[in-house]
Amino acid sequence: MNYVIPAVPTPVVPVAGGAPDAVFPVHRIYCVGRNYVEHAIEMGFTGREPPFFFLKPADAVLPVAEGTVGEMRYPSLTKSLHHEVELVVAIGKGGRNIAAADAQSHIWGYGIGLDMTRRDLQGEAKKLGRPWDIGKGFDQSAPIGPLRKTADCRVGPDTKIVLEVNGKVRQSSEIGKLIWNIGEIIEHLSAAWELAPGDLIFTGTPEGVAAVGPNDTLSGRIDGVGSLQVRIVGG
Repeated sequence: MNYVIPAVPTPVVPVAGGAPDAVFPVHRIYCVGRNYVEHAIEMGFTGREPPFFFLKPADAVLPVAEGTVGEMRYPSLTKSLHHEVELVVAIGKGGRNIAAADAQSHIWGYGIGLDMTRRDLQGEAKKLGRPWDIGKGFDQSAPIGPLRKTADCRVGPDTKIVLEVNGKVRQSSEIGKLIWNIGEIIEHLSAAWELAPGDLIFTGTPEGVAAVGPNDTLSGRIDGVGSLQVRIVGG
C-alpha cells in the first residue's frame, strides 16, 4: 500500500500478566454517560434514563504502565478539568445486536481508566445544544492502566472502584451500582454500532467528580482489575 503521507501508528494499551511487550490495539473508545445514580443526580438528572453514548478518538488514550505514574498535560482552553474514574471493558470479539446474555463472550478483558473532562467547555456546549467533543475528546483525555484478561480479573457487583486525589478519596462506589450493567451496555451499544476487536468501553463514573489542577496526583483502583496513577503537569 502506497500511503501519500506517513501512516499514524495504531494507539495501544499495555497488557498485564502476559508477555512484557504485549499490547492491546485500540479501535474505538465508547463512553457511557451518567451510568451511576448518584453521579446522575450530581449532574442534575435522576432515575434510570435510557443509556446514551459518546466517543473519544482512539489516540486520546494515555497508556500508563503498571507501577508507574503517568503524566497528563493540563489541557488548553479550560479552567475546570474534572476527573471521572471508570471500569473499562476491552472488546475481543466484535458483533452487532449482541444480546446482554451473550456479552461476556465478546469481552477480552478489563482495565481502569479516567474519562477526563473539560467541564466548563462541556457545559457551554450543552447550553448551546452543541456536541460535547471539545469537552470530552481532547488529547490525553483517556488515561488508562494495563488491561487484564477476563480470566485474570474478578468483576462483580461488590467490586470496589475508588479514586483518590493527593491521597484523599474523591470517588468510591461498587460496580453493582451501575444503572446499566456491562451486558446491557454492550447490548445497547452494539445495536447502534457494530463493535470490533480493539474497542474500549468506559462504563460510567460514580459520584464525586471534581476539578483537578497542575501537580495533582490521581490514584485510582478497581479491586480485582488494577490500578492507575496520573499526575497533572503544565497548565
